[in-house]
Amino acid sequence: MNEFGTPHEVWALAADGETVLLRPPGPEDRDGVLAMHHTMSPESLYLRFFGASQTSVRETADRVTTPDRAGCGALIALTHDGGEVVGVVEYNGDPDSGEAELALAVADAWHGRGIGTLLIEHVVTMARADKVHTLVADTLPWNRPMLRVLEDMGLPVRNRLVAGVMNCVIPLDGDIPSTERYLTALARREALADVASLVPLFAPRSVAVAGAGRRADSVGRALLRNLKAAHFTGTLAVLHPTATEVDGVPAFPTPDLLPEVPDLVVVAVPADRVPDLVEDCGRAGVRALVVITSGATPEQAARVHDSVRRHGMRMVGPNCLGIAQTDPATALNATFGWVVPAAGSAGVAVQSGGVGIALTEQLNRLGIGVSTFASLGDKYDVSGNDMLQWWQADTRTTMAILHLESFGNPRKFSRIARAVGRTKPVLTVDAGRSAAGRRAAGSHTAAAVTPTVARGALFRQAGVTAVQTLGDLVAVAALLHSQPLPDGASVAVIGNAGGAGVLAADACVDAGLAVPRFGPDVEAELGALLPAGAACANPVDTTATVDGETLRRCVDRVLAAGHVDAVVLALAPTALGDPLGDILEGPAVRARPVLVIAPERAAAVDLLPAVGGTVPVYGDARTAAVALAHAYERAMWSTRPRGTVPALNDVDRGAARSLAAEFLLREPDGGWLPPRECARMLGTYGIRVSPWRQAFDAEEAVAMARELAPSGVDGVVVLKAYGPHIVHKSDVGGVRLRLVGDDAVRAAFTDLAHRIGALMESVVVQPMAAPGVELIAGVTQDEVLGPLVVFGLGGVTTDVLADHGTRLTPLTDLDAHSLLADSRGAPLLYGHRGAPATDTAGVEDILHRLSRLADDVPQLVEADLNPLVARPDGVTVVDARIRLAPRHGRDPYLRRLR
Repeated sequence: MNEFGTPHEVWALAADGETVLLRPPGPEDRDGVLAMHHTMSPESLYLRFFGASQTSVRETADRVTTPDRAGCGALIALTHDGGEVVGVVEYNGDPDSGEAELALAVADAWHGRGIGTLLIEHVVTMARADKVHTLVADTLPWNRPMLRVLEDMGLPVRNRLVAGVMNCVIPLDGDIPSTERYLTALARREALADVASLVPLFAPRSVAVAGAGRRADSVGRALLRNLKAAHFTGTLAVLHPTATEVDGVPAFPTPDLLPEVPDLVVVAVPADRVPDLVEDCGRAGVRALVVITSGATPEQAARVHDSVRRHGMRMVGPNCLGIAQTDPATALNATFGWVVPAAGSAGVAVQSGGVGIALTEQLNRLGIGVSTFASLGDKYDVSGNDMLQWWQADTRTTMAILHLESFGNPRKFSRIARAVGRTKPVLTVDAGRSAAGRRAAGSHTAAAVTPTVARGALFRQAGVTAVQTLGDLVAVAALLHSQPLPDGASVAVIGNAGGAGVLAADACVDAGLAVPRFGPDVEAELGALLPAGAACANPVDTTATVDGETLRRCVDRVLAAGHVDAVVLALAPTALGDPLGDILEGPAVRARPVLVIAPERAAAVDLLPAVGGTVPVYGDARTAAVALAHAYERAMWSTRPRGTVPALNDVDRGAARSLAAEFLLREPDGGWLPPRECARMLGTYGIRVSPWRQAFDAEEAVAMARELAPSGVDGVVVLKAYGPHIVHKSDVGGVRLRLVGDDAVRAAFTDLAHRIGALMESVVVQPMAAPGVELIAGVTQDEVLGPLVVFGLGGVTTDVLADHGTRLTPLTDLDAHSLLADSRGAPLLYGHRGAPATDTAGVEDILHRLSRLADDVPQLVEADLNPLVARPDGVTVVDARIRLAPRHGRDPYLRRLR
């Protein structure tokens, strides 16, 4: 396993959706490598070896199957059953030079299926972990397939013709795996492969149900009834050990005896029968499974997963409600729920079947309907990421709705959701917001990153609309489905009852929206439209005597003025009638969103028909305001530039990793870096700590203070207690400030030693920093989400103020800027009441360096720069802590199946 945690065996998808196995070859693979080359045509062998020599073939087979060659590495691709080698990639070089030669061969029958690209993606990660700085591939100029593979990788390839040979140079000394061009190209290839692999699931030509027994009330029979009732367009069959037909559908005892191999088998047999059935399906050539059954033991789960991978199947579940595809060309309802998904435009993926039923019912009621539905259950294989890829390619889906309790690969989720969100809103409920898992956090930074904060960072960066309840999710979906996005946060509230308008205005403000005054011109025109006694400022009280036609004219006049970005109508029936009916006779959609609050309605939200579309009508002001606020947030995210990850050319990744390795060799269980090593590690990434010295007794502290005092403010120094088990120095009274002269330093050391005792190993002596804005910047490794950068107001009050923003790494320039701009301390940083602005560019630079350090050194599990003092003339890191732990990172963007 390399530093990115790439396992010895990786299952991945070829371009056509076929599952292949990637792994380093061993001596036992020599015959397989030879066999692959022997099937290659003379032309293919010539392009690979510049000749057709069998000696070269044997030398290659011997070389790639020899393990543990320094500066060298190899991967082979095998068919999903592991029986046939279909591709070989290797790099060979001198470990001291950092340069290696890249070579690739793919079996002729597998040309054009993306095997070479897949192998190179993985070998690039291997080579970088092996300290290879440059890959060089020599190929013949007319070997267009190889040149095309390299060109399409997204890597910075430099080609030059030397003595009739094309020399292709691929530099790896930059941050290749996180460059946008490379990741975009990788994501495009993965999306194509993923969608191809899911076609047997969501567009099957034939389906078999296993578990539809003779009992009419069984889950299997419910599945069969729903499949029949939906009028599935393909062939339908039942797997049953003895019956010849079930409910009029032909039945067969085993998958291999079916008249045709089904694309999809829906499994609802008891848990102890599932592993054997899945294996039988794989042997028969089934391409996809939906496993409804729950209650599998770990051993049964392992067998199921192994069969799915070895036979190249895709699987939804187990422990799920099923899937549905409402496209009339398929008409698949492989669920056992009582709610039938109506054809529509919302893609829905949930883990909980109950949530899936509730969402489907609400989407049906609103007329939004469902395009594709998947209850993912325990997610052995197909995940939310897969569903997002499917919906991105599906023209029927205009909105993606997720209710997930976990994220298998949140980094990839973030990139996929961001890509989907550019054209289709992605909505979710932020479920599982408990902070219990962080109660024992050891540092300020870790304590700040609760699951709620971490997930919020993920959703915010990915542009996902995350709400608190299912009700809010439905409310937002209704608004996004029926109305345009607002251009801003300004709202006009128009009501026919003063109290309702006031409540609506308050709800809008509480949701972060603005309710501004219109100005004299608009107010005068509204006054001319409305009866005496009407209030024409914002909110507008039209009085109860106004009819729907006048209300519509008020809406149009307010929107025409251009002062607001949305209109909220707060309507109540009066003795003169219900104006809502008149409103619905007008246009449903204008240039800006219009929504209605009608408290007398029983439903939390309805979509009512109007001219040219529908109008969202909410039963309470809070729900309407929350929906509009989320629509505004989506509008702002959609127009925001994507940002770029800045290049940092002065970092020394190798030195930082070596420091981590040396410490963990000495401390296998990990721990806090001593001050000297902490400063060295930060220094490898260009983060300089304020001058300091470490002293182990009082006289040494005095000597160090004399040396450092001239660089402090007025010759003042600071003493800080250090010990490997002291996390928060303020908790043990471990800081002495504003010390002047030998006696003060000596007395401070003696007092610290007496108060703290054996916990104190030494003191750190520093010059007193110039005053400024005290900040905290740090990193924590979330076990699910990976590294997160934390920023906020710092110093001893950091936990009290709780001003902490978080972003996932790698930080873009916009991420770093928003951490500062969105913090409570932003006015202090950018200049407050005439005070000069601090060096915000310097603060952002430190955040970028922390982000890169966390990505490059996965053993760094916590880092605190607290306080970080920002002034107009620069930024000073006053105190720093780094904790390391033995752990492997994982390249989150490599293509791999679960």
